[in-house]
Amino acid sequence: MDKITIEVKKLSGCEDLPLPQYMTPHAAGMDVCAAVDTEVVLQPGKRILIPTGIAIALPTGFEAQIRPRSGLAVKHGIGLLNAPGTIDADYRGEIKIIMINHGDEPFKVQRGDRIAQMVIHKVENTEWQSVDELPPSDREAGGFGSTGT
Repeated sequence: MDKITIEVKKLSGCEDLPLPQYMTPHAAGMDVCAAVDTEVVLQPGKRILIPTGIAIALPTGFEAQIRPRSGLAVKHGIGLLNAPGTIDADYRGEIKIIMINHGDEPFKVQRGDRIAQMVIHKVENTEWQSVDELPPSDREAGGFGSTGT
């Protein structure tokens, strides 16, 4: 597997927090931690923006996708809005996570909690070509559910 180098900056006051990290040898996503100063309680049905204490400089041609953690979803009903979120290669601000509580109980977020996953993904720049007709396909204009139940 190829590796790329990504520059990362820990923001002031977040030196104690770990950088995003793969938790198993074949993990696609790196766990990202909360950089809250004090415990935050996320009430059912509410959303909140949680800081991570890091900013990154992705190489051109890459994005960072922010995705929910399955354990938080199944155990507590915690998800991420705008998921997967995209961090563009030219963004240099702090990465923040938009969490939502779909569960029935308040959910506590504490400093250092693993709250999301970050997946680094190669992207291609596209160019549109305007045409009068598209090439045919077996599906044609079939919409949702057109290929089966």
